[in-house]
Amino acid sequence: MFTPSLIPPALEDDFRYCLEIVQSRAENFPVASLLAPPRLRPFLHAVYAFARTADDFADLPGRDEETRLQLLDDWSRRLQQAESGQPDHPIFRALAHVIRTADLPTEPLHHLLIAFRMDVTNKRYDTMEELLEYCRYSANPVGRIVLHLAGELSYEAGERALRGAGGAQGAVPHCKAYHSDAICTALQLTNHWQDLGQDAWSGRPLYLPLEEMARFDVTEEMILKRRFSPAVGSLMLHLTAHARDFFLAGQPLCQQVQWPFNLELAVICECGQAVLNKIEARGGNTLRIRPRLSLWDRAVCFKNVLARIST
Repeated sequence: MFTPSLIPPALEDDFRYCLEIVQSRAENFPVASLLAPPRLRPFLHAVYAFARTADDFADLPGRDEETRLQLLDDWSRRLQQAESGQPDHPIFRALAHVIRTADLPTEPLHHLLIAFRMDVTNKRYDTMEELLEYCRYSANPVGRIVLHLAGELSYEAGERALRGAGGAQGAVPHCKAYHSDAICTALQLTNHWQDLGQDAWSGRPLYLPLEEMARFDVTEEMILKRRFSPAVGSLMLHLTAHARDFFLAGQPLCQQVQWPFNLELAVICECGQAVLNKIEARGGNTLRIRPRLSLWDRAVCFKNVLARIST
């Protein structure tokens, strides 16, 4: 829902432009849904429009690598202009207002652009550690941005907390930044496993770590030819369980943030795990059919969250 009363009249068309980008995309996980605080929604729309458009540049069909990188370089230039108060595009006029009004650091936005460049230049990941490093740029900045905009934790404070704890799980039981990173990584991995049968065919990287593939005797040929086998199923169920562990690690965040942001966050996590359930129900086979959440599935997720919160 567009909320023009929360933004300057001169920027209403720019924020509406961002909202149209949000509404044109079907996402498994809600983007600034009605569960999010009204004051937060337009700001989330601007961030999403920035990231979604840049991601599209990295995936453009029929464009060579050089062209895609040039488009991302231009997006980076526009971001720098927005930082200096001279935006020249509807998305960046909206984003400049977000940066200025919410005192949002631009480092996480630049990190997202690093990830999109990686999608162009790095088509394979040797180890799970390398893939998690990609998630550090592609997914985790989103959670930190949302925490900052929601007033739950400033981006700088989150960085200081993680550096002070060394990033170790056992050392940060109350660190919102750590739990946010875990949830965002879980959502990113879930999306990778969900899109296994599409990514490599659409020009995106093969996000399966080669080390894990070798462990389960799965070859690239099996994936690229969409040839499902017990070995592929075992690999995918192993990776699905790994993603679920990240959801579990991030779960405390749902109790650490305020209403109604906690409800929005809990529903996002519930939807992510519902996708994992669908993958597991297929025995790990997402090579030919992409598991999706229906409206009924989403309603069940919402009902499950309400039931937990009310007990």
